[in-house]
Amino acid sequence: MTVITQEDLVQSVADALQYISYYHPRDYIQHLARAYEREQSPAAKDAIAQILSNSRQCAEGRRPVCQDTGIVNVFLKIGMDVRLDGFEGSSCPSVADAVNEGVRRAYLHPDNKLRASIVEDPVFGRRNTKDNTPAVIHMEIVPGNRVAVDVAAKGAGSENKSKFAMLNPSDSIVDWVLKTVPTMGAGWCPPGMLGIGVGGTAEKAMMMAKESLMEPIDMHELLARGPRDAHEELRLALYEKVNQLGIGAQGLGGLSTVLDVKIRTFPTHAGSQPIAMIPNCAATRHLHFALDGSGPAEFEAPSLED
Repeated sequence: MTVITQEDLVQSVADALQYISYYHPRDYIQHLARAYEREQSPAAKDAIAQILSNSRQCAEGRRPVCQDTGIVNVFLKIGMDVRLDGFEGSSCPSVADAVNEGVRRAYLHPDNKLRASIVEDPVFGRRNTKDNTPAVIHMEIVPGNRVAVDVAAKGAGSENKSKFAMLNPSDSIVDWVLKTVPTMGAGWCPPGMLGIGVGGTAEKAMMMAKESLMEPIDMHELLARGPRDAHEELRLALYEKVNQLGIGAQGLGGLSTVLDVKIRTFPTHAGSQPIAMIPNCAATRHLHFALDGSGPAEFEAPSLED
């Protein structure tokens, strides 16, 4: 049985959130650099250049890639052969408490204090909690002897453009996406990603759309080798058609509105086709790590030459 301590979870969450505040994912930067190379619009090309320049400066100075340091989303898959230690009788008696302590520790870090954006009552008062807690936490019990964790920081600009619809089973997913993306404007700060969830129920579709944004960006690999199945054909079709809309980087036109499109599906009722779409902005911030009882997760700084 693997023993994972409360402190290992707290510190790993804190370190991960600090890490993603100033390091873009490597796959995002690589795809953005390729978008810059092929861009023909001077305005859009300049916008992409500014994002790339900002990314390097933030990585070098260890300062946030965006002033909106986001609402924290955490997905935990807890193995059934894991024993959690150090929770009972502590100030963080639950897994959620430990995650929120990690958020608090990250956002109040004296060397890189991050903007606190969370208000404790969305309807009455809207008072800032001052430490960016609570996080939005999802937990699942799975087979295994480790805890797998995905953390993300989602800014309001892209989160506010989330879309959902209950389509008829005969309705076209492509048509809905192409009709909906222009209504999002440029407030979601493209170029980024689209996460799409289809099936299940209303909340399941939204969850799949959000989780899909944690997947690696691999559209250039897909373009190079071609689609292998209907799922990849749909991803490719949406990628090409959305970019043909001409919204472009920061809404300035051009060739690159999205760098990738992710799709997840789940069985659904015969009379339903729930669909959700959530964008990721240019401040794409997410990280995966696993705890196996050997201590807190360690995160290696990326090479800025890549």
